[in-house]
Amino acid sequence: MGERLLLRKTTHSKQILGDKGMEGTVTLEAWPLGADTRQKPLYTVKATGTDGQIVDFSLFAVSRGLDETDWWSVYKLGTGQHLFDTYVPLLSFSISRETLTTTRYVGLEVPGDDTKDARLKQPKVIAVLTYASEDRVIREWLLTCDDPKRAQLLRSFADVTHKLTMSESLALTLAFRENFPSPPNPVDLVIPVQGDDLDVAHAKLPSQFHLSVWHR
Repeated sequence: MGERLLLRKTTHSKQILGDKGMEGTVTLEAWPLGADTRQKPLYTVKATGTDGQIVDFSLFAVSRGLDETDWWSVYKLGTGQHLFDTYVPLLSFSISRETLTTTRYVGLEVPGDDTKDARLKQPKVIAVLTYASEDRVIREWLLTCDDPKRAQLLRSFADVTHKLTMSESLALTLAFRENFPSPPNPVDLVIPVQGDDLDVAHAKLPSQFHLSVWHR
């Protein structure tokens, strides 16, 4: 969708003294540039959350963490279509060393106990890794561990910090570090970017860890 848009973002929040967490909603409405905002918008995105930010003039990321866990829902700015969720800050990078115009995005969805997808409740599941453009999800990968107890630990936000980084050589690192007072016990997965995809075949994974193509 190439037309220029007029956007209106509205946030509402409520917090009761003495209670943990808060209530909040974020709404994004879009009209063609110059339109009367009293007319029906082209689309409306409404989600529970604390705030929303435009990313690279192509995505809208809503911060959904109302309680103890930070997470984000990512939408196409042109249409309002939901693309994916991520439980680490959205990672963006260019896949071309000559130009910064080919931007790609990576997110990590760590399923909670209330996930509606029964497949993500399997004890060996850790997370879903998403590789996307501004228009679509290009591919998703399911991360599992043969040791169910270790997988359960690495899903825990109370016990483990999750982080995504991209090197100058276009190698994605997914890092897990146990939180204090436990020792860090680092777990790092390094996945190169080849062409316009994650090169999982040449990924460096710790023993017992696996990445397989995931379909919603």
